[in-house]
Amino acid sequence: MEPLITLVVVTLAVLAAGRAGVKKLRGWPVALRGGLAAMFVLTGVAHFVGMRAELISMVPPGIPAPDLMVTVTGVLELAGAVGLLLGPTAPIAAAGLSALLVAVFPANVYAAVSGVLAGTFDQLAPRTAMQVVFLAATLAVVAHYVRGRQDRRTAVETTPARTVQRI
Repeated sequence: MEPLITLVVVTLAVLAAGRAGVKKLRGWPVALRGGLAAMFVLTGVAHFVGMRAELISMVPPGIPAPDLMVTVTGVLELAGAVGLLLGPTAPIAAAGLSALLVAVFPANVYAAVSGVLAGTFDQLAPRTAMQVVFLAATLAVVAHYVRGRQDRRTAVETTPARTVQRI
C-alpha cells in the first residue's frame, strides 16, 4: 500500500507546486512522472533494504537465481525513477517500467497463491488493482509523449513552407 500512497501523495504535491507557480512543475505529465519516480525509488530501495528476503521469497521457483533477479529488478526500478525525472528519457523510462511491471506481476500472483508471505492469498485482488494503477500511470506518461510527438509532426507537415524573397 505504501507505493500507492507515495504515488498519489507525491503526484498531488507536484501538481500543487505547479499551481503555486513553480513553472517547471506545471502539468499532469510532470506531476505523474514525479509521483512515479518517488514510488519507484521506494520500491527499488526495498529490493536492497528492509524487504529483500520477502522479495526473494516471492520469485517463482522456475526462475533461476532469485537473489540476482531481485537485485536486477531493483536496479531497473531505480534507473527508471531517474529516467522519469529527465525530460528526454521520460517516455523511454516509462515504457521500460511498464514492461517491468508486467514482467514482475507473476511474482505477485505466486506470492499470493502459494502463501509464501503470510496472509497474502486474500491480497491478490488488491495487489492486482494496484499493479493496474501503476501500469496505467506509466502508460499514461508514454502515451502523452507519443501523442506530443505526433502532434509536432503533424504541425510541421501542415505548416506552409516559407518563401524567401531575394532582392
